Amino acid sequence: MSDPQLKKVLGPVMLWGLGVGYVISGMYFGWNLGLAEGGTLGLAIATVFIIAMYLTFTFSYTEMACAIPKAGGAFEYANRGLGKQLGFVAGITQNIEFVFAPPAIAAAIGAYLNLLYPSIDYLTFAIGAYVIFTSMNILGVKLAASFELVITVLAVVELLIFAGVTLPEIKFSNLEHNALPNGVSGIFAAIPFAIWFFLAIEGIANVAEETINPQRNVLIGFGSAILTLVVLCVITFLSAVGVAGWETIVYPPGSVEPSDSPLPLAIAQVIDSSHILYKLLIGVGLLGLIASFHGIILAGGRATFEFGRVGYAPPMLGKVHSRFKTPANALVANMVVGVIALFTGKTGEIITIACFGAICLYIISMISFFALRRKEPDLVRPFKVPLYPLFPMTALVIASVCLVAMMYYNPKIALVFASLVGLSYLYFLLFLGKDKKAKL
Repeated sequence: MSDPQLKKVLGPVMLWGLGVGYVISGMYFGWNLGLAEGGTLGLAIATVFIIAMYLTFTFSYTEMACAIPKAGGAFEYANRGLGKQLGFVAGITQNIEFVFAPPAIAAAIGAYLNLLYPSIDYLTFAIGAYVIFTSMNILGVKLAASFELVITVLAVVELLIFAGVTLPEIKFSNLEHNALPNGVSGIFAAIPFAIWFFLAIEGIANVAEETINPQRNVLIGFGSAILTLVVLCVITFLSAVGVAGWETIVYPPGSVEPSDSPLPLAIAQVIDSSHILYKLLIGVGLLGLIASFHGIILAGGRATFEFGRVGYAPPMLGKVHSRFKTPANALVANMVVGVIALFTGKTGEIITIACFGAICLYIISMISFFALRRKEPDLVRPFKVPLYPLFPMTALVIASVCLVAMMYYNPKIALVFASLVGLSYLYFLLFLGKDKKAKL
């Protein structure tokens, strides 16, 4: 009996929409919390290193995605390059990233809508978002990707409008003010929030199996998405901080609690809150959150599906819906875990757990890259990373430094993450069928 197969319907434009959409909420919220840790200069330095990591990682990852276009992404590459045990670890870190990022974004969506409708609890909105967008993903990947493309384009346009309003008003004195409040240590403490700018871009690889001519289109999708995101990151950072200093986009007036809405706080320094552009930013900003929420649900469903398909998770997770040809069971399972995480109310901690999953995924992926180059030199690689071995080694070194820094500044969350991986690995060792163990 052949493995369940996903339907090939995605082209390069939809891949760009997915890649940018996975990430774009990171421009709208979350990153400004890194300013409280490192100030303008501390977060800027951390972001420069993270951009270098993502650029070199993305092009290295693209080589593997084009050569091995499977829904499991990093899990497939590690499984093939490093063996089934490290393949399992890569897969579980990927699943942690894609399962724990959506509840953090859902909480932001719920909090935003709660401001508009305070009589309705934010959890109601957050859970409603889960049900709606999980259902949309079950109905078909083309429908999901088309929707993602539309709201991503709107979210990008809104960021450009925001920059157009604020950039003429920036002053370099605002960028220089209290630029490194916590010294060098603030740079390392800001790393998770710099990662949040780009978290989940690698999700493009998880839809490679549903891509028309993946050997060509995955490269176009990855390359165009990461370049778009780097430009948006730079202009959003400079235009938001430059209008009145970093404190104004971290702390609302009269509050000592950090805000999840840095862009409205920034644009309020330039135009009145009754202005149509201010209202437009608020409205389309919600679409930025929805784009990432919906997109990561899509990618996460594929990662969990592949885990089930190869027998590393309950087989029911590896089933394809008979009518819609989508990983419906995996999508529903991820939603259940996400909703449970929502009820903890620990949004910041959930973000950091997702970042731990991402960084570990990047490290294992780059080790897998070198292993595949050595073990399978004749593997057909439609795209080869430029400046080999500099690019993958740069990504590996920066990711490793990030992991150490995150463990140092977040020891309790690191322990929670390690427990999740450790318990999952124990399950892998104890409960896999003998036929799987025999292949180890």
